[in-house]
Amino acid sequence: MLNTTLSLSKDLLKLLPTDEDVAFYEEHGWFISKKVISDEIIDEAILGSQKFYQGERDGTIPYSTGYINWKPGDEDDLRNNEFVCLQKRELRNLALQPIIGAIAARLARTKEIRLFDDSLVYKAPSSQAGKGIVGWHTDQAYSSNCTSNKMLTAWIPFHDSEVDRSPLVIIDGSHKWSGTEDLRYFNSQNLEEIKDKFAQAGKEVIEVPIVMKKGHISFHHGWVIHGSYPNYSNYSRLALALYLQDGDNRYQPFWNQGKEIHHFVDNICRKLPNGYPDYSDPDICPVVWSK
Repeated sequence: MLNTTLSLSKDLLKLLPTDEDVAFYEEHGWFISKKVISDEIIDEAILGSQKFYQGERDGTIPYSTGYINWKPGDEDDLRNNEFVCLQKRELRNLALQPIIGAIAARLARTKEIRLFDDSLVYKAPSSQAGKGIVGWHTDQAYSSNCTSNKMLTAWIPFHDSEVDRSPLVIIDGSHKWSGTEDLRYFNSQNLEEIKDKFAQAGKEVIEVPIVMKKGHISFHHGWVIHGSYPNYSNYSRLALALYLQDGDNRYQPFWNQGKEIHHFVDNICRKLPNGYPDYSDPDICPVVWSK
């Protein structure tokens, strides 16, 4: 059982966002940290990722379908695997670094941060046009069963995030836009077409490539629109996205066009007395930070 009373050293406390940083995040929908993760922890996560792709697991999920789960033999331009932190200890160790939760809690103005989901994304080098693209989407659109509007994502590249190495691209300030509840175009290859629709609707589309060094982390609001272009570099691109929930987040029933929708988390976490999924299940949604 993870101890929910987590603390930071004085050196790490200095790395938390300032009041000005929090104001920037609330206005723009994103924030880039200082170097907060050591090279050693990231290098271990890289090794864990390699073992994961080779089929090695330290933990299992009682389902083989129902979530995104790239496997050898699938198209290799873009690999995407969810819930890797439940299956590989090196990735879980990275995800549960208290500094990550402490920064997220500061940005979201909450006292507790729990893991909700994660995604390990690999892009092959020198992708052709139309290959390895992550389409414009909001993470919150994929989490309609959540009651919170404070959810946010920590994006952790395992190397320097450079312009030609397919960095995350944020549409600045888009977390304030309306009408993005159904923006689920992660697998869409046509970034320009969707961006044109934003512009035609009178939105000011400002793309911000998240360029940063290894050990830095970017955080973005659950409603901010983001995606990424192909990896034009000669090196692979590997990153871990952590979908984080605040302590007040709970399950809510959700219907889309008359069909009840469920997140995969609902299948694997424990149930509350009323039968609803418990998004505070410490085995599936562990606490990353609690004040």
